[in-house]
Amino acid sequence: MIRTRAELEALERERLASYAQKTGDSTGRAHPEPPHPHRLDYERDRARVIHSQAFRRLEYKTQVFLNGTGDHFRTRLTHTMEVASISRTIARGLGLNEDLAEAIALAHDLGHPPFGHSGEEALDRLMKTHGGFDHNAQSVRIVEAIEHKYPRFEGLNLTWEVREGLHKHARFHEAVKGGAKHPSPSLEAQIANLADEITYYSHDLDDGLDSGLITTGQFAGLDVWAESEAQVRQHFPKLKGKELASYIIRCLIDRQVEDVITASAGAIAKAGVESAEDVRRQPRALIRYSDSLRRANAKLRKFLYANLYYHETVAGVNKRACELLSHVFESYLDDPRQLGRTTAKRLERDGLHRTVCDFIAGMTDRYLIHEHERLFGSGL
Repeated sequence: MIRTRAELEALERERLASYAQKTGDSTGRAHPEPPHPHRLDYERDRARVIHSQAFRRLEYKTQVFLNGTGDHFRTRLTHTMEVASISRTIARGLGLNEDLAEAIALAHDLGHPPFGHSGEEALDRLMKTHGGFDHNAQSVRIVEAIEHKYPRFEGLNLTWEVREGLHKHARFHEAVKGGAKHPSPSLEAQIANLADEITYYSHDLDDGLDSGLITTGQFAGLDVWAESEAQVRQHFPKLKGKELASYIIRCLIDRQVEDVITASAGAIAKAGVESAEDVRRQPRALIRYSDSLRRANAKLRKFLYANLYYHETVAGVNKRACELLSHVFESYLDDPRQLGRTTAKRLERDGLHRTVCDFIAGMTDRYLIHEHERLFGSGL
């Protein structure tokens, strides 16, 4: 049996919660397109993100550890896939639109430059007098202006609701729809935002352990670890070493997801929202942790910054990598002819600094290192 788009939209209305964002209620695209006979709009958005060049490049961009330094460390791509998976799970648990939540999750890090957050900080310094740099805002630029796959418009022409999710991920305090200002985005956008946190809390912890830079002996006082460890030891008392740590992290993720579903369901019920527009009028997010887990996660975040992200082994490599990034940036400013032809077309519209910034931000770790070797004869 072949299902039409109209039938699929009807199934959404039947199965999803009243406050879910329905595809049939979408504000649509900036450039109108005919509807697909068998695919929903958020499905098409998801596919457009996955088939974009920016998405493919995430495979070779740093999450925490410089890409290529270990076969099992997360990259920006595997992180993104994990965020998408958790987003779907939470959305399904709450009766929300899984396709929309996943599309936002898949696009949320498209704007990340090489070398992770260190690269982002370096680009922000270099762009200080030219508007700065933020990877979230860059994700919006990519889907609205930089990707070029269609002959009639720039960008991917994603639906308003997916772009809304990217704007909110960028911490823009207001979204505009039909000229009206709304303090909150859709629940699906809120899910993608929190799923990002859940993912990097747990999986950066996992990579840190795998690297040997942190050990479980340092986890005294981390309630999220202690509670998950107690749960695992109760059921699997003989587990030890890496197998024990890996299963604890699995249980930690499961607990985070379960907590968010339960706490969010309570917040939604208390708010009394009945539609997606009711959600947008809420003064604060309804997708949330319980108070106890929020406090525990704050401790975990503080631990990760103190013991992993700023660890001298990680910081030292990142510092050198960012020096390379700065050198290449300045070289392009001095000689814009080195920019690719497609990028150079944007010079008049966007200015030299923003165009160079866009070009650098789109690079993978290894491409930037190779480019530094070409320009200056040295790499990392």
